[in-house]
Order: sequence, then structure tokens, then C-alpha cells
Amino acid sequence: MVKAVAVLGSSEGVSGTIFFTQEGDGPTTVTGNVSGLKPGPHGFHVHALGDTTNGCMSTGPHFNPAGKQHGAPEDENRHAGDLGNIIVGEDGIFHILLQFISLCGKDSIIGRAVVVHGDPDDLGKGGHELSLSTGNAGARVACGIIGLQG
Repeated sequence: MVKAVAVLGSSEGVSGTIFFTQEGDGPTTVTGNVSGLKPGPHGFHVHALGDTTNGCMSTGPHFNPAGKQHGAPEDENRHAGDLGNIIVGEDGIFHILLQFISLCGKDSIIGRAVVVHGDPDDLGKGGHELSLSTGNAGARVACGIIGLQG
């Protein structure tokens, strides 16, 4: 079993911890607790760079090793880093199961950044000029580098 964690930092008052767990080649379970967000859906992505020297802006674009357009987690044509939305309740806790991200191998997300956005991700279907690149998910309100957990 491989475990990873990202501690979210923000200049927007958003904080939290995201945990990733994967057993063998199976799906990756993502759980977290995020505070400082309004309840509801928020875009949730793995970005290409594990660089937070300029806050969340230095994390680069969505992780996209296959060069695809933005989409929903269940879409065939989507970035590897397109994790869809987290639905944040009053308690800030969320849980998702993802078949397509990995904590090991050539397309591992270890060392990259996870980013929470201020608005919902339209999953590439919103018709906005940013829909097919970012999901029009709004500002990057929190981010953290994904590292192995002992």
C-alpha cells in the first residue's frame, strides 16, 4: 500500500489536509478535510508542478501527460489531473475514489501539487472559453505538494 499526503496552504484563509491511498494497481482513495471554503462543489485538480514558491500560481497547468483536453473524471478525453469537484459540507470532509490517478509509476502524482479552486469545475462542458482547459473553476484558493506518507 502506498500513502501520500498534501497539506493545503493559502493566502485565502483556506486550509486542510488531503490523504491519498492506493493498494497495488487498484484505485486511489482520496479523503480530506478542508476549512475556509463555502459549502458546495469546488474544482479539484492535480497540477503539473510541485512548486508553491509563488503560492498556487506556480503549480503550473493541470497534470496532462497525454496532451488531452479538460474533462470529467469519468471522461476518456481528460487531463490525468482532472479530479472533478470535491463537495464540501459544513464539516469540510470529503471522500472520493479515483480509478485513473496513481501514486507510483511513470505518471505518479507524487511530487506534484493538488489545487482546490474557488468555484465548481464545469468538467469541460460549460461552453466557457476556459471550459476545455481549466473547467472554468475560478481562482486557485488552496494548494499543497503531494508527498509520500510514512
